[in-house]
Amino acid sequence: MIYLDNSATTKPCPEAVEAMTLAMTENWGNPSALYNFGIDTAHMMRDARHKVAAALGAEPDRVFFTSGGTEADNWAIHGTVKRFGKRGKHIITTAIEHHAILNPIKELEAQGFEVTYLQPDDQGRITLDALKAALRKDTILVSVMMVNNEVGSVMPIAQMAKLTHKLCPNAVFHTDAVQGFLKVPFSAKTLGADLISISSHKVHGPKGAGALYISPKLKSFPAMLLGGGQESNMRSGTEGTPAIFSFAAAAAAGAATFKEDIAREKELLSGLVEKLSAYPGVRINGCHEAPHILSLSVPGVPTQNTINILQDAGICVSAGSACAKGHRSHVLEAMNLSPETMDGSFRVSLCRDTTEGELDKLVETIEKEILPRIR
Repeated sequence: MIYLDNSATTKPCPEAVEAMTLAMTENWGNPSALYNFGIDTAHMMRDARHKVAAALGAEPDRVFFTSGGTEADNWAIHGTVKRFGKRGKHIITTAIEHHAILNPIKELEAQGFEVTYLQPDDQGRITLDALKAALRKDTILVSVMMVNNEVGSVMPIAQMAKLTHKLCPNAVFHTDAVQGFLKVPFSAKTLGADLISISSHKVHGPKGAGALYISPKLKSFPAMLLGGGQESNMRSGTEGTPAIFSFAAAAAAGAATFKEDIAREKELLSGLVEKLSAYPGVRINGCHEAPHILSLSVPGVPTQNTINILQDAGICVSAGSACAKGHRSHVLEAMNLSPETMDGSFRVSLCRDTTEGELDKLVETIEKEILPRIR
């Protein structure tokens, strides 16, 4: 199998598998227990938090583990509104966010909040000027994703956060960095975002783990779950130590080879774009600035046909976001691409394990099996 759907999920790395196995066979104590077995597990929890924080460039005590990126996004949105909703009723986000952002915000919109959806250009970018024009005195939350999960555009998050805090000092700036963590360079301490969401299974860790970074500047941020007081009273419930320890191992492994990995992925992606651009029937969608995401289209060949053909050749790609099945891409719609382009689109996403030979096989299959089917 040639797996080219790494934006949907990644294969757990050996370090993550080993950490999870040990957590389920040897280090399975409850970290809240007051005997040595539990205390040892608590020490491992602290070590895991430090590893994820180091990879994120964050203060360890500001990293709070969640069940994944969706929970972190929901917590960021609902927590901000609960804490600062009396200051104003205006929220800014983009039309190309993940549904883990869009759906909670639509719910708030139905409750009376006014939402401005920033529109992308035809390359999938959101500009600083668009954000500046949307900011108001009653804006309480700005949420802009770091890397678009379908077309790979990279947003100027540091500049956006700075602009938001300058013009709206009381507004909270959140970024969904699920596709940016260990893919594009940034440090939580210097980025300027108040809230940052990340996920384990996008960085060769297991599913079921993620984290929300909450800036020290945010005082008294509301808890996600109430109960026994775990995660510094911010997310109660017995910690899912197997997933958390595995996440931390994956984050540490990814951080260790980060520069080499992204340089290699970027080179592979550039070569793929160059090869595919030679075929008149293939369209490149968006700016593919991130090193691992490429949106393609073969107008005249339906997306599902392309996916089936590639699957028969042992190649896995996706129609777009794996979290929005059965719908035309809202990202490509916001970019105002033609119906023919959208209906023939698919996403290729790489990881540090992807090889040039695998991408050559993709190009060969597109040339020989897909392009001849253009209507």
